[in-house]
Amino acid sequence: MMMKRWLPSLSPRPAVARRSAKAVVLIAPWFLASCALQSPPAAVEGGAPSRWFAAAPGPSTLEPGPAALPHQGSLAGLGQWWRQQGDPLLVELIDAAQQASPTVASAYSRLEQARATRVAAAAALLPSLDASASTSRSRSQQPGAPAATLTSSQAGLQAAWEVDVFGGNAASRNAASERLAGAQAQWHDARVSVAAEVALQYYGLRSCRQLAGITAADAGSRRETARLSELSMQAGFTAPATAGLARASSAEASGRATQQAAQCEIDLKALVALTGVSEPELRQKLLASSAGLKVAAPLALPLLPAEVLAQRPDLFSAAREVAAASADVGSADAERYPRLGLNGSIGVSNLRIGGVSSNLSTWSIGPLSLSLPLFDGGRRSANVEAAKARYDEAAALYRAKVRQAVREVEESLVNLQSTAARSDDATAAVAGYQSSFIGTEARYRAGLASLVELEDARRLLLASQITQASLQRERLAAWVGLYRAAGGGWSQNTEAAIARANLPPGP
Repeated sequence: MMMKRWLPSLSPRPAVARRSAKAVVLIAPWFLASCALQSPPAAVEGGAPSRWFAAAPGPSTLEPGPAALPHQGSLAGLGQWWRQQGDPLLVELIDAAQQASPTVASAYSRLEQARATRVAAAAALLPSLDASASTSRSRSQQPGAPAATLTSSQAGLQAAWEVDVFGGNAASRNAASERLAGAQAQWHDARVSVAAEVALQYYGLRSCRQLAGITAADAGSRRETARLSELSMQAGFTAPATAGLARASSAEASGRATQQAAQCEIDLKALVALTGVSEPELRQKLLASSAGLKVAAPLALPLLPAEVLAQRPDLFSAAREVAAASADVGSADAERYPRLGLNGSIGVSNLRIGGVSSNLSTWSIGPLSLSLPLFDGGRRSANVEAAKARYDEAAALYRAKVRQAVREVEESLVNLQSTAARSDDATAAVAGYQSSFIGTEARYRAGLASLVELEDARRLLLASQITQASLQRERLAAWVGLYRAAGGGWSQNTEAAIARANLPPGP
């Protein structure tokens, strides 16, 4: 009797049990959510300077804005920047290289993979629904009884949902989203790199042909001098040694011109491989193009580094990787805490035997499951520490990339300033040596100067012309380097900032 009297008190009444279970179900998520996880900062300070130290000095405030890709990440914007250079053929070749480049294709493939990963990560936050169907047919016969055919058919839906109490799945989705943005930036970086490479090769070919023209003209001039010296020697007015010097000078110039022409052919074939344009077609386009090496660059670099560095695709991608690594820490930390899941199903079945059919419909909600990690040998904690270490690595790489970006931009600015400062001197040198050569040649023809003097004057003129052409190519390369270092172009800031930047004018 004692036992019977106490048995009812050992378990609550059914209604009380249901209310208690319902309360636990409702309260548990809110209680667990109160233990929200803390991830490291999604953004870190890169340490960019307040101004470009290659530009004019002056106070400035670093005001980093939201990062955005140059040209708004569009192919049309990329082409528009190069159209401002005034050479339609260059834009056409860049477009062709974009289509033919394996680097761009690989970057696009990684972008598509990142997009698929983002979809898969987002799907973990939603319920899953699976359908199943089956049918079977069997025949049985007992002694003394007719044979019976049994046909069974079933169909159903099964649903499952993991309640993201601690935000682990949301953190994984956020990490995938950041890496998707980073992959898009890397795709743009590949396009910018290809555009810069094509521009360098194109300008190199143009410069090479300009040098080929200079060396060919020099070879022709020396050939004419050798011819006149030979005639003068035959008439007895010039010593054989002098005529021999003229022939040697002519042969040397001819070899130099041949070597320069061969280098232009090599540059042309490199441009063919880079763009995918056939060599005969490219030769025709180059002949039809009237553009020279005078390239306009109407845009001035903003004074504030943050305005430019924020748009560099590699820095944009590195910043997104820091944010993704931060989300990975939260995702790994969430694995250390309880997980809440809910399942459900609905199904119908049909059983037919001996001409008699029977239908059955079922549905269920549950179980509502709660799993509590108790012991895993430190695996989950180790995963969290590994995620934190990857975050520290991503932050360190981002800061290093910022420093490298500052270096590349300022080096390009120094090169631009240097080439601008030397341009006037190179032009003056060519003009002076040209006048000296013309005067020496006139004196040589009048018999007042020796061939040695004439060749010295010619050599100085040729050296100055080659220096001027090389300086022009160097200046174009510096502009392309600045385009690449700035992340693929830039837009004008205010007139005051442009004036303070004090950059050299375009070539």
